[in-house]
Amino acid sequence: MNAIEIVITLPFFPQSETRGDSWTRIIILGPPGSGKGTRAKIMGKLYDLPVVTTGDMLREAVSEGTELGKLAEGYMNRGELVRDDIVISIVEDRMSKPDVVKGFILDGFPRSVEQAEALDRILNRLGTALDVVLYITAEQETIIERLSLRRSCPKCGAIYHLKDMLPEREGICDECGGVLVQREDDKAKIIRHRLEVYEKQTFPILERYERVGKVRQMSGEIDIKEIPDEIRRVLGPP
Repeated sequence: MNAIEIVITLPFFPQSETRGDSWTRIIILGPPGSGKGTRAKIMGKLYDLPVVTTGDMLREAVSEGTELGKLAEGYMNRGELVRDDIVISIVEDRMSKPDVVKGFILDGFPRSVEQAEALDRILNRLGTALDVVLYITAEQETIIERLSLRRSCPKCGAIYHLKDMLPEREGICDECGGVLVQREDDKAKIIRHRLEVYEKQTFPILERYERVGKVRQMSGEIDIKEIPDEIRRVLGPP
């Protein structure tokens, strides 16, 4: 399969019906390397919402050697999705924090129908519900290039790219001075496996959210300078 994307025909909504003042509980989904993280950070600034990134929390747990981290590490190194109960427990704890009361951006969660159902239960217990799912599409070869050239800092989690986002000093993190590494799951062979896993296990969630009219799509291949305007076009003004 050359493209990791889903084509969903969505109805046209006038801008006033597309977002309004209530779209503050947002999920951003897409294949690994599609640009979810970049868009989530920009959205967080535009709409003044906290970004809840499960991947960062899992990597932090692995780095710190916590029990959850030890459980997650094997899955991550094999390029497999981390077991649902591990991820759900992390998300549930995060959803209980006071900074998400007015809204949030969930980056990379849920990744299975079971996780989506668990999220519904979590939000229901909190007396709220999801507003919109933003799905990022990208070509497979674009994703492989992005991830295989990516380098990360194991100390602070900062991300760099050997083509598009070089550090000031080669191999050294600008933020904390840590030595940059290529994550095991950013190697080409594992990337392809991750995309296969993603396609098999994650696409059903989009169908689930599309049935209730919550899905909006955005290209993951536009220039980074165009992203803020594209977000406003798809989700509406802040």
